Amino acid sequence: MASHYLDHAATTPMFASAREAYADELARVGNPSALHRSGRLARATVEQGREAVAAAFDAHPTEVVFTSGGTESDNLAIKGLWWSRTAEEPRRTRVVTSAIEHHAALEAVRWLERTYGAVAVVLPVDRDGALDLEALRAEIDAHGDEIAVVTLMWANNEVGSIQPIVEAVALASARGIPVHSDVVQAAGHVPFSFRDSGLAAASISAHKFGGPVGIGALLLRRDVVLTPLAHGGGQERKIRSGTLNAAGIRACGVAATEAVSSLPEEATRLAGLRGRLLAGVRERVPDAVLSGPEPGPWRLPGNAHFVFPGCAAEALMYVLDSQGVEASNGSACTAGVAQASHVLLAMGRTEDEASSTMRFSLGHTTTDADIDALLDHLPEAVAKASRVAGGASPARAAEAR
Repeated sequence: MASHYLDHAATTPMFASAREAYADELARVGNPSALHRSGRLARATVEQGREAVAAAFDAHPTEVVFTSGGTESDNLAIKGLWWSRTAEEPRRTRVVTSAIEHHAALEAVRWLERTYGAVAVVLPVDRDGALDLEALRAEIDAHGDEIAVVTLMWANNEVGSIQPIVEAVALASARGIPVHSDVVQAAGHVPFSFRDSGLAAASISAHKFGGPVGIGALLLRRDVVLTPLAHGGGQERKIRSGTLNAAGIRACGVAATEAVSSLPEEATRLAGLRGRLLAGVRERVPDAVLSGPEPGPWRLPGNAHFVFPGCAAEALMYVLDSQGVEASNGSACTAGVAQASHVLLAMGRTEDEASSTMRFSLGHTTTDADIDALLDHLPEAVAKASRVAGGASPARAAEAR
C-alpha cells in the first residue's frame, strides 16, 4: 500500500542534502570542545552550521544558541528570561502568553507559576486563532512594570494562524519588556527575520524544516541576559551546556539554507495543493468546517485543519491510516492523550467540536497524488468514524478500520 504523508507539521522528511551532510558528519569523530585536530575540525563544522542558520534567519552568528529542539529552546527562553528579570527587579513576576501556545511554552509558564509564584497571564484569541492585541495592550498598560517576559508563538501548530508578533513586540518594547516567540512552525515556511522582528529570543527546530530530529536553536539577541536551565561546560555562550551535536548542527544549517532559498516557490506550490485539498474536502464532506483563518497571508501555506462534526477524531485518524493516509488529530506532542484541543477551545469551539478535528499539513514531499488519496478515502472514513463517535477509546477507534 502506498503511503501518503500529510503530517509535516509534526515532522517533515529530511532534505536529501541535509541527510547526506548528517551521514557524512556521523562518520567523523571529534568533540567540538577538544583542542586536537579532530576537535578543531568538529568545531569548524559547528561554526559553519551556526553561520548558515544565522544567514537563513537573518541573525548574527553569535545570536544562535544550539539546543536539542523547540521544547528545550522554549523552556530556556521562558524560564531563563523570567529568572533573570525577577532577579534584577523582584516586582516583575508576571509572564504573559496566549491561550493557543504549544504545550512546551504553556507548561513552562505553568511550572513557573506553581514553583516560583509567577503570575501567569493567558491572553485570549479570536475565532480564527489570532491573538487579541487589545488584551495585550490592556495588560501592558495596567501591569507593564510587573511583566518579566511575554511569550507568543509566531504561527500556531494546529490551525496554522500566523500571529501579529511585530505589533505585539512594539507594544511590549515600549515598556522595556522582552518578547520570546516560538517560531518552530514558521521558520523555513514563511518569511522570518530575527533582526527585523524585534524579538529578544526565538525558538526554532530543525525537523520542522527538513533537518534532523534532536537539533534546534534559540536565537537570542546579544544584549539579552538569560539564566541557564542547566549548568556544565557552558559551551553555548555560557547559557546552554553540553557537548555540541556537530552532525545535527551541520544538517540543520544545510536544511535551513535550502528551506529559505526555496521558500517563495515552495509556499506558492503548497498553497496551490492546499487549495485543492480545501475545495475537495468541502465538496465531499459539506459539513466540514475549516478552523483558523481563510487561506492568505495570516495562515501557514501548508496547513489545513477541519472540524468534522459528530466524528470521532481518533477513529478518523485510524481509518485514514489504514488506507495509507497519515494525518493528525492534534499536536503530535500530546499523542496518546485523549483530550479536546486546547487551541480549538480557546477559539470558542465546543468540547465536541474540539474533539472532532483533523489536521492535514503539507510539506516539501507532498504531491497531487497525496491530495487525491486523501480526497478518495475521506468520505468513507468520516462515515465510519462518525459511527463510533460515542466511544473514542483507542480500542473502539481501531474497530473502525
